[in-house]
Amino acid sequence: MKKILAIILFFGIQFSFVSCSKDNDNSSEQPLEAEAFLNVSYGSNAQQKYDLYLPADRSTEKTKVIVLVHGGGWTGGDKADMDFLVPYIKLRHPDHAIVNINYVLANINTPAFPNQFLDLDAVINKLTAEKDELYILPQFGLIGASAGAHISLMYDYTYDTNDQVKIVGDIVGPTDFTDPFYSENPGFQALMDALVDESAYPPGTNYAEVLSPAQQVSNVSSPTLLFYGNADPLVPLSNATTLNSALNIAQIDHTLNVYEGGHGDWSNIDIENMKAQISTYIDTYLEVND
Repeated sequence: MKKILAIILFFGIQFSFVSCSKDNDNSSEQPLEAEAFLNVSYGSNAQQKYDLYLPADRSTEKTKVIVLVHGGGWTGGDKADMDFLVPYIKLRHPDHAIVNINYVLANINTPAFPNQFLDLDAVINKLTAEKDELYILPQFGLIGASAGAHISLMYDYTYDTNDQVKIVGDIVGPTDFTDPFYSENPGFQALMDALVDESAYPPGTNYAEVLSPAQQVSNVSSPTLLFYGNADPLVPLSNATTLNSALNIAQIDHTLNVYEGGHGDWSNIDIENMKAQISTYIDTYLEVND
């Protein structure tokens, strides 16, 4: 329990600005109506649920999927924290499906890593398996906040072997645990001990490196949008610049945005700018097929 308390104190982050055959197109049938399915189970744990918003007139040939991943220091938070983006995406991208996910929060019995990456994998696998009955095209954009951004980046850079993810929106996500901001913190080792399932990794694994998205960038990483505050007390700006440099070296399309403020507590103008840039990336890399 002391380890969990240490995590909450060290990294108890809530995203500040959130109150925060059917294979063919169905054009020969009646157009489908928009539908919403809340708290859909994707596993046996009660926390393994997502909300699914399907657009009208969807089809397996054009309807791509935007996945929202909440923050909360891997030990807290809820999909409701990302609800503020749902109406905006519906308005700006009415032909996309939206999935807002929960994952199993880390506790004394359940480490975060790699379980939370595997939860996201389970969501994507379930949606892919059900593509025909849902009338969706299983290509995905991931938008994560804080810990959810870390999960999204790690999933794309490490687990997305089928290249189903096309963009990642990284909103104040930790990217480099080898940064002295973390590694020289007295509570860092307790954080790693509590968050990592050591049985899931080979002996001698350097967890700070393996769990750092900036250390996992490759030439197959997806286009990435980065949003950070210049006075963030939880995720240092150096994490943003380290990931930016890694993406530059790998020649991955990306944009780094630095706003005045801390861990998402930015001006309304900056938040609207963030939304607009996410929309541009969706239009560019997750466009609707004609």
